Amino acid sequence: MRKKVICLILGGGRGTRLFPLTKSRSKPAVPIAGKYRLIDIPIANCIHSGLNRIFVLTQFNSVSLHRHIANSYKFDSFGGGFVEILAAQQTMQHESWYQGTADAVRRNLSYFSDQGVEMVLILSGDQLYRMNFQEMIDEHMKSKADATIATLPVDERTAASCGIMKIDAAGRITDFLEKPKTPEALAKVRTDPDRLERHGVESKGRAYLASMGIYLFNYKTLVELLEENDATDFGKELFPHAIPRRRVQSFLFDDYWEDIGTIGSFHQANIDLTKDDPPIDFAMEEHLVYTRPRFLPCSRLLGGVRVDHALIGDGCQIRGGTVIEHSVVGLRTMIDGDVTIRRSYVMGADDYEMDADLIENDRLGRPPIGIGAGCQIEGAIIDKNARIGAGSKITNVKGVIDFEESPDYVIRDGIIVIPKNAVIPEGTII
Repeated sequence: MRKKVICLILGGGRGTRLFPLTKSRSKPAVPIAGKYRLIDIPIANCIHSGLNRIFVLTQFNSVSLHRHIANSYKFDSFGGGFVEILAAQQTMQHESWYQGTADAVRRNLSYFSDQGVEMVLILSGDQLYRMNFQEMIDEHMKSKADATIATLPVDERTAASCGIMKIDAAGRITDFLEKPKTPEALAKVRTDPDRLERHGVESKGRAYLASMGIYLFNYKTLVELLEENDATDFGKELFPHAIPRRRVQSFLFDDYWEDIGTIGSFHQANIDLTKDDPPIDFAMEEHLVYTRPRFLPCSRLLGGVRVDHALIGDGCQIRGGTVIEHSVVGLRTMIDGDVTIRRSYVMGADDYEMDADLIENDRLGRPPIGIGAGCQIEGAIIDKNARIGAGSKITNVKGVIDFEESPDYVIRDGIIVIPKNAVIPEGTII
């Protein structure tokens, strides 16, 4: 059966809520946990579930994502597996961009219609979680469902920002409402906590089932639903149309899941990885997350560096007197002496600077790539190849929540973001 399942990972839209991290890359290509990309998470979940026929649908700023997938995922010729890009394109039938998630899938059905497909698993490319999709497939087949939606129990406050479903005693979805705000709307889709517990999930005050954006369809059902109406989005249009007409089942998931939709959630998800008991342990041998092999040297910590609750990527050089706490330091990060980094994500660099580059820096009067001596960084995201001049303080001491009027940085959700390739002069205070 696994060979009859095709996985579609949606590359997402413009990613405006993650800007400026998405200024030159798509959401799934955003670096996470020091050495990975967000796209590595759903691909790893597919591979560990025995599903290795994977298409990635892309549209916006997709060059770096294409390059990462081409350099990371190469299957042998005997297993029949692949990770293949399906980029948005103009055709004789369509000359516009994808109009939504359902529209993106509709336009690409022809690419796998002749591969003996019986089920289609549709995933998002910008979520952080671990899931065995085989359990979802088993539940789907056992319930004889036409479609299955992975759902997560949430409380009333969270429910107002999610697509919420109500289920019957057999786990069939009977009602769906997108982002219910009013007490009347919430009451309509509230699920009895006892019903959740009968399905093996402790309610813990969570009486609402939120869609995780993970869908499993019978191939025939998916084609029929996409052909019988012009729905452009699964959550807002296709499922409200399908639920009264088809058997749409809920697959309850009760573990860590984070939708990386905003700067605040992205920053917190990375900082959470530095905890004693992180919500996702990337060191789990039975469920490793794969990424591009870079063959970098071990990181060098020189002369009295103090590191507490931190992730340090490969190929870094950190000089004496530096303190790093509750932070993630990405690949090839150069950190000079007496630097303090707290609750921050420093993404690192794409390449090392050579002697000629350093001479050019001196000529132009710009700092080298990395963090200069004596800098203080707290509650920040420093994107790749940024040049932070010596003595700079990036701490948001005034507690600004949102600020976007500077070309050198933005503040979103109280987090300072230094864009990719930015140059911050010596002694700058942000």
